[in-house]
Parts: sequence; C-alpha cells; structure tokens
Amino acid sequence: MTATSVSRFNVAPIRVVVASMLLSMAAPSPALAETHPGQDALVREVVQDTGKDPLVLNALLDGAQRKQSILDAMGRPAEAKPWSEYRPIFLTDKRIDDGIAFYREHRALLEQIGQQYGVAPQYIVAIVGVETFYGRVTGKYKVLDALVTLGLYYPPRAAFFRGELKTLLELPDSHLGGPIDTLTGSYAGAEGWGQFMPSSIRDFAVDEDGDGHIDLKNSLPDILASVANYFAKHGWVSGGEVAMRAQPDAASKPITVKDAQPQWPLEQLEAWGYAPLQSVNPGQLSSLQTLQGENGREYWFTFPNFYVITRYNRSPLYAMAVDQLAKAIAAGVQADSAQ
Repeated sequence: MTATSVSRFNVAPIRVVVASMLLSMAAPSPALAETHPGQDALVREVVQDTGKDPLVLNALLDGAQRKQSILDAMGRPAEAKPWSEYRPIFLTDKRIDDGIAFYREHRALLEQIGQQYGVAPQYIVAIVGVETFYGRVTGKYKVLDALVTLGLYYPPRAAFFRGELKTLLELPDSHLGGPIDTLTGSYAGAEGWGQFMPSSIRDFAVDEDGDGHIDLKNSLPDILASVANYFAKHGWVSGGEVAMRAQPDAASKPITVKDAQPQWPLEQLEAWGYAPLQSVNPGQLSSLQTLQGENGREYWFTFPNFYVITRYNRSPLYAMAVDQLAKAIAAGVQADSAQ
C-alpha cells in the first residue's frame, strides 16, 4: 500500500477520533460525590483562608470515618452526674498520690512555669490529672474522625465542632504533634495531656521548649506552659481564691445562677444568709454553687479563678473537682516539705 492510499483511507477516521477527544475534553466532568456532607464547602473555605491544596484536604477528609461510638458518647457526659457521683471519679487516693508524685518529680519546671504565667502549679497539675491522669489516658479516637463525626453528623452542636474541624485543617504543621490523620484524642476531638481543642491550640498553646513545634503529647514544657497560658489569658488571679464552703442559715435566700461568673460582693451573699466556713478577704466578687453531695446539699462560694477553670470546661462540677484535687496535691507537697 502506497503513502497515498494510506492517507486516503485513514484521514477521516483520524479526524473523527480527534473530534471525539476534543468534545470529551470540552464537556464538563461530573462532580465527585462528597465523602461527608458539607465537605466541599468546608474545603473551599479552608483553601480560601489558607491557600492549602484542596487535593490534600479532600484526601484527609476522605480518609476520616463517621464513628457511631462518638455520637453515643456525646449522649452520656460525666458532667451529667450529680456531684456525689462525679467527685469520686477524680478525687481518688490514687489520683491524689500520683499528682503529688508528679509535682515532686517536675517541681522545678512547674514552679518556673507557675511563676512565669502567674498560675499556682498545683492547678496546672490538677488539670492534667483530671483530663488525662497525668498523660496516661489521652484518648484513643482519631481527632480527625471525632471532629468530622461531630462537625458534619451531629446537628445539636455542629456549628461548634465544624469550626474546630476547620481550625484543625488550618493549623500550621508547627502547631501539631504529627500529621493530622495520626493525631489521637478524646471523643470530642481534644488532644494531648491537657486535652486542647484545635482553637485552643491555635490561641493558647505555646512552644515552651523552643524547638519550633508545639507538641502537647510529648513535650512536658509545652504541655504545662500551655495549660498555664490558657488560665493566664482567661484572667487567672495570682493568689486568688477559687472556692470555699458556705453555710446557709434558716432564713437564707434561695439563689439560682446560670453559670459560674462572679456576680455579687461576698458581703451580699452573707447578707442573704450564707456564711463562709473559713476566713476570707472581704470585697471579693463571688457566686454561689449548690451541689448535691454525698450527705445532701453543699453550698460553695466561688470566685473569679473558679470561673476561669470553667472556661476550660463549662461544668461547675469539673471546676470543683480541679480545685479540690489541686488543694489535695498542694497539701501533700507541703507535708513532704515539712518533714
């Protein structure tokens, strides 16, 4: 077959093939289905805010899983228990003794950080004691799974958790203890010894050891200083009271409070029939918490530092557990020093 015959017999089919290829290139490709509801919009927002690669972001989210166990856990928080059941979870001899031992072992670091941030060291220890039993129980869930599940599949608090998921995807590598898809934490997406949410890592976590990375799982200076910085930035008062028992009289005025924010001078609460069971500086702003204790109702004056602890976790039960654990640890450390 000559060159002329090849041209004559094959040129038309070639044109058809080329035309078909051009048409297929010009036609819009079908949109890929989202792995999770709202994923496309979320990725667009992160790309717009950070310039990160959408392919990388989609790959991360495609690998995340909706976990029913996380949704189930949201329905049974420990803070739903009465104080009589909540307190024994955290005020055990083991947790107190281990807190004292932790303070002893890391005393120099704790007291340096406490002085630097103006936060009593025993409260830093108590936070990591309540949150993760001094780093032993930091959570088994993938942070990404937790935040995808709660941010994209849990309508009651979707706005909050979607915001935390977006923040996680936007954090620079220097603020993470490893690749995003390897981070583990609680069912709510909190990580590290202090159980920081992504927005708390962004706003309050610090690189105390100066290695260029914030690592809330493996760097004790970063862990402890980040907790102290969180308290300091929320208004911790150095040397201030946290909580103390109050005794109502027979004519005391019933008081209902919505949160732990101090509202009244202590003298006002005394005028309403609540007396402090220990000496206290007058003129302090305070609030009153009524808890269902093992032996009936307990009344507590609470002060600005108590409110600061509720910025870490909104539950007054949590703040009370932190305060009582911190005081037990401090008492143990002081007893050691007196010997």
